[in-house]
Amino acid sequence: MTNSTYKGKILGFTELIQAHKLEIPIIQRDYAQGRKDKKEIRLNFLKALYESITTNNPIKLDFIYGSCQNGAFQPLDGQQRLTTLFLLHWYSAAKDKELFTNTKILLSKFSYETRITSRDFCLALIENDIDIPDSNSNISDLIIDSNWFFLSWKSDPTIDAMLRTIDDIHKQFNKVDNLWEILNKKPNLISFYYVELENIGLTDDLYIKMNARGKLLTPFENFKASLQKKVEDEKWETLTSIQDSFAFKIDTVWTDYFWHQFRKNNTIDEAFMRMIASVCMIRQAIDRTITKAEERTNLITTIQEQPNSIRPGHFTKSSFEYLTDTFNIYEKVYKENTDLKPSFIMWRHSSRKSILSEIVFDDNTYSTVQINSATYTQKILFFAQTEYLKRNNTFNKEKFEEWMRVVRNIVSRGDVDKDGNRPDIVRSPQAFDGAVNLINELSEYCSDIYNNLSTITSLKSQFAKEQIEEEKTKAKLIIQYPNYRETIFSAEDNELLRGRIEFLFYCMDYDKNPENFDFQLFSTLTSVMNTHFNSEDNLNNDLRRALLSIEIAGNYDFYCYWWSYWHIAGATKRRLFDRFRELEYFIYSEWREYFKKLVLELCNKDLEAIATDFTPPVNFPKWKMRMIKEKDLLDKKGKSNYIAISDDNSSCWLLKSKRPRDTDGSYEIK
Repeated sequence: MTNSTYKGKILGFTELIQAHKLEIPIIQRDYAQGRKDKKEIRLNFLKALYESITTNNPIKLDFIYGSCQNGAFQPLDGQQRLTTLFLLHWYSAAKDKELFTNTKILLSKFSYETRITSRDFCLALIENDIDIPDSNSNISDLIIDSNWFFLSWKSDPTIDAMLRTIDDIHKQFNKVDNLWEILNKKPNLISFYYVELENIGLTDDLYIKMNARGKLLTPFENFKASLQKKVEDEKWETLTSIQDSFAFKIDTVWTDYFWHQFRKNNTIDEAFMRMIASVCMIRQAIDRTITKAEERTNLITTIQEQPNSIRPGHFTKSSFEYLTDTFNIYEKVYKENTDLKPSFIMWRHSSRKSILSEIVFDDNTYSTVQINSATYTQKILFFAQTEYLKRNNTFNKEKFEEWMRVVRNIVSRGDVDKDGNRPDIVRSPQAFDGAVNLINELSEYCSDIYNNLSTITSLKSQFAKEQIEEEKTKAKLIIQYPNYRETIFSAEDNELLRGRIEFLFYCMDYDKNPENFDFQLFSTLTSVMNTHFNSEDNLNNDLRRALLSIEIAGNYDFYCYWWSYWHIAGATKRRLFDRFRELEYFIYSEWREYFKKLVLELCNKDLEAIATDFTPPVNFPKWKMRMIKEKDLLDKKGKSNYIAISDDNSSCWLLKSKRPRDTDGSYEIK
């Protein structure tokens, strides 16, 4: 048996193709680095090359190894890197007008044998001149529009991937002057360890065996190794014992904790990455290492959508220390079996198991883009929880819940529109940035949040300013009247109010002076809200009929909050509340006086009695009187909850739908 020998040297791309014809063997897979789903890998690789070129800092691209067959070097490993380097060298020659005969001969020594079309495309790319524009427009469009480009080539996955990489190369390198010269100067800025395996033929069997062994490291394993190197290079743990070091704990006690709590498909790598990514996002917002807001929020967006995109360079020493503190905190929580489950409702931010579980384990049920990443709001709750645990050595369940209740009220505030749509207040990277800094400032007071809020005069953060003012108002009441604490909590937990009880204060005409607070009235109003407005089922025709009987300044027109026009009958369309969440919009709109008067009447009678006892004034429209008094009209004929009032107010249509095309199926009341 012939022994194999290994001949190795450090080469650049042009040195390799000067020495050998470079031939990607037929057994190799298609060029994958240019695929749509490999964008992160591709861009990171191009960015590394760009930084090397623009900073004159040499970079080595690990091993390229294979064997020479019939005078051609056939790589066993390194196909993806070599193809990208070929495209970069072609681009630099085309951009700098260096595609002379000798350059074309040199570059044509790179050949793709995966498909004949791929090989022909590479040759055509070299032989045909292309004017590279200065703009960021796609070079692929110029190539595809060229008369030498066969449209059938677009179906070749390798060519498709190459075109995509060329576009990304152009966007990254189009402003680099003398790129061809830089790539070819000696010594090479970009090089690799070239290893030639003599006396080994690249048989299918060998290639399959090598790839079966060469299982790729997961993103977490790559990140962990890179972060450990950064920690060592930057000497961040020089005073830390081995047992307390990141490298030791990430492979022992933290892994043990995650394995027991967050194992999924017999792996915890994704859970680790999601937690690290969450901490990274939070620290980016606080540390402001990226001073330009747009660049910072762009990074936060990227990490939110792709947790695996985090890199060691995103961490400073302080953020790294925060990361290790966070791991230690939750390891302690696990060991001590600390109960972090809130006893109060969290609405759509409720966790299936725990807040941390949502961060690292559970899928995002509110987004198709960020399915493997918790929502921005969940990450704010995670940050608030972590800050309490970090700042309080002794866990006090009551104080912890008070703190988390305040945070819940802040993040649960929604921007409701008149159609009842209620997007989260923390739904963008900018809002996330603002919310993180608010919680960071507030967390200084988290050990006794109500006592502290009752005395705080101002905060630097302007995020959710109105809700913060309400929290301060409630804190003063809770501190002065602790016996009414649970009543305030009950009002906050109402499904319609969701932590924001400003409307109840409005109903009471409260002047923000605790001495003047009428707790008897507040308790009654809270009871009214929990009886009549605490679930989707509470939106019914009894409510609609009662509201039609409410008068403000001589008008009985609560429905004016929504408007459209029905040209078919020449009538103004109105809506009688079609969705429960519209009520939340209504109670903070210019029409809220109607609801205030209704709620105050409900302190003494129910909805049905309000409608039954109603006595209309003179000239009250007959159609409206019938709608209040005749239950069957709304119950059986007004199921769409849309009406259309004639211009002279003499009649009203109960519409069959929101946008009826004719009068058939709608019912006119006169």
